[in-house]
Amino acid sequence: MQKELIKLEHISKSFDGEMVLDDLNLNIQENEFVTLLGPSGCGKTTTLRILGGFVNPDTGRVIFDDKDITKIPPNKRQLNTVFQKYALFTHMTIADNIAFGLKIKNKPKSYIDDKIKYALKLVNLEGYEKRMPDSLSGGQQQRIAIARAIVNEPKVLLLDEPLGALDLKLRQEMQYELIRMKNELGITFIYVTHDQEEALTMSDKIVVMNQGYIQQIGSPEAIYNEPENAFVADFIGDSNIIGATMVQDKLVEILGAKFACVDTGFGTNKPVDVVIRPEDVELVEPENGIIQGVVTHLIFKGVHYEMEVMANGYEWLVHSTTLFPVGKEVGIKVDPFNIQIMNKPESEDEEAVAIDI
Repeated sequence: MQKELIKLEHISKSFDGEMVLDDLNLNIQENEFVTLLGPSGCGKTTTLRILGGFVNPDTGRVIFDDKDITKIPPNKRQLNTVFQKYALFTHMTIADNIAFGLKIKNKPKSYIDDKIKYALKLVNLEGYEKRMPDSLSGGQQQRIAIARAIVNEPKVLLLDEPLGALDLKLRQEMQYELIRMKNELGITFIYVTHDQEEALTMSDKIVVMNQGYIQQIGSPEAIYNEPENAFVADFIGDSNIIGATMVQDKLVEILGAKFACVDTGFGTNKPVDVVIRPEDVELVEPENGIIQGVVTHLIFKGVHYEMEVMANGYEWLVHSTTLFPVGKEVGIKVDPFNIQIMNKPESEDEEAVAIDI
């Protein structure tokens, strides 16, 4: 069983009277890759900065390895942070950049030299010791920033949108590099991003945030396949989110048609929201569908076709490897297991409230 390494207890923080985090609670296990995911202004970077000691919470405690570190400065914590801006010293060689923290700690030269070689090997930049930062690409500079953090042997590596400035191909390469490094080093990674694909690719656990609250915590599979609410469903990947009525257990009425589902316990004739992923919408001949519609848009995406189908007054988003041309009449079916039922929030405020963790 993994050890609990970090606990954020009842953390609140406001800036200029505006609440950024509101009574946030979060537990992180040792050796996990945890991603804080959400839109701009949701509080994810503030959470990371409180963990790193760069921001003090208004209320609450940061517990690290069973010790209260809320008041401890950043340089006394067993955490290192890698920011989106690499902050390499341009007048120093790569070796001197990596060694900077070790020299401050007065480590012996032989120890430092060994650590530089080890860190460069880990980030696949062996032999770069004498190069200067401005001779490196963006991806290489990011690797050096990570190497500089790693040599200090932190128990936790905090990464604040570190791949945001890279192009798509480099970003994807670095995602795999980070997974490999995490597995080799055996340390905890806490990663901030607004990129859903990045979170789904790399994480052991995703923490979805909105308006200072945690909306859902879970594995990438659970977050994608079983969103807790409409915000999570809409933010993680593409979704058809439709107002519906739960007729009874295992039967839901969507856009005037009755669909079998597997959910129970929502009551009888209760308003709900349903989430159906585009890849789970099955297009068939009109007479074989539960509802009928017409294909209105078509885009080829490489691995699948993306289509929009107007049916019963709703424009369904559909992903399929089978082409249905614009103007074709189709039927829509959905496997009962692929219909996710959610309670409908009773107010706008309720949409943003914290879940019970």
